[in-house]
Amino acid sequence: MVAENKTKKDPVLVVVQLSGGNDFLNTVIPFTNGIYYDVRSYVGHKEGESLPFTDELAFHPNAEPFREIYNQGKMAIVQGIGYENSSRSHFRAMDIWHTCEPNAVATEGWLAKVIREIDPNSSNPLTAVSFGKGLPRALAAPGVIATSVDNLDNYGLMTSIEDNTQRMANLEVFSRMYTPADEWMGGRHESGVVMNYLANTGSGVLQGADMLKDVPSKYKSSVEYADNSIAKALRDVVRVHTAGLGTRVFYTQHGGYDHHAQEMPAHDRLMGELSQAIKDFMADLEEHNASEEIVVLVFSEFGRRMKDNGSGTDHGSGGGAFIIGDRVNGGLYSEYPSIDPSEWLNGEDLKHTFDYRGVYGTLLEQHLGLDPTEIVLGNFEQLSPFK
Repeated sequence: MVAENKTKKDPVLVVVQLSGGNDFLNTVIPFTNGIYYDVRSYVGHKEGESLPFTDELAFHPNAEPFREIYNQGKMAIVQGIGYENSSRSHFRAMDIWHTCEPNAVATEGWLAKVIREIDPNSSNPLTAVSFGKGLPRALAAPGVIATSVDNLDNYGLMTSIEDNTQRMANLEVFSRMYTPADEWMGGRHESGVVMNYLANTGSGVLQGADMLKDVPSKYKSSVEYADNSIAKALRDVVRVHTAGLGTRVFYTQHGGYDHHAQEMPAHDRLMGELSQAIKDFMADLEEHNASEEIVVLVFSEFGRRMKDNGSGTDHGSGGGAFIIGDRVNGGLYSEYPSIDPSEWLNGEDLKHTFDYRGVYGTLLEQHLGLDPTEIVLGNFEQLSPFK
């Protein structure tokens, strides 16, 4: 049965993108399975290091805050998320996740379609807010306005000249993000994705930033966030959300997950940053009585290969995602991909067991109250992760 969102406040979705391809096998670890230790002699976490939360699965050693959230019943772990014929290209894979179109280059992001449904007349440029450089493709579509701000603290102190400089820099980043799409299509569109988008929305994609300048001065909290990018971004989400500006979609990014070499120190640091930032974020929302309407989606464009390469792991396929919030019915969803070598995809990858568009559909219909069919371009099996 599909759960109905019974919260009195408008539901809000917060997306956390783990850029680079998170190693799900080292995030949610099958710590009782000997194959894990056999194939990961370098990057595998030793027995006794990981943090068990079921009889068979454990979190990364640095992700104790994730175990706390899971034990509170507020985290749904979607195992084996992915899609058929998964791309190993960072750009193409992220593009597929952002547009729900695995077979062609699309011009509309899935969350841009959400914005259009929620605010069809573009009356509020803050319906969607992204924290980070450039505008994620998921939020981009001709005629749809979303606001992009790199750093809320710095932005509030900018002069008009600095303000305009950041706007142009963000548009330049956005342009560079889109250029490979046309290259991938053999140049047939002659940068049509970028030009079509800018022709319809121009710098209006950033106009809502002016409305955010006074937000930091109105925010007070006892929660002390760490000094890293994802912690700052999630703190900014709380600031804007509690300011009551009508934002329904927030987008944040945590980079650095492409661990072809030196995975152990890098992934260890990222897991600590991510899990603590989300724990602090949830505590901050609760302090402001603003948590019941929030649901967080944490995803990455693909997982990593089963075997390490002697220093890190290479691009893989099946991965995992997390759905977090007060109204989440915590637990394990879908099936953990088999790590038996006879079941590996192409002899080296985890097979996906649940289509990512079904996760989007779940969030759209059961949390935001929207029909997902046109947004995810089809009908996909959904989960039941809400109370």
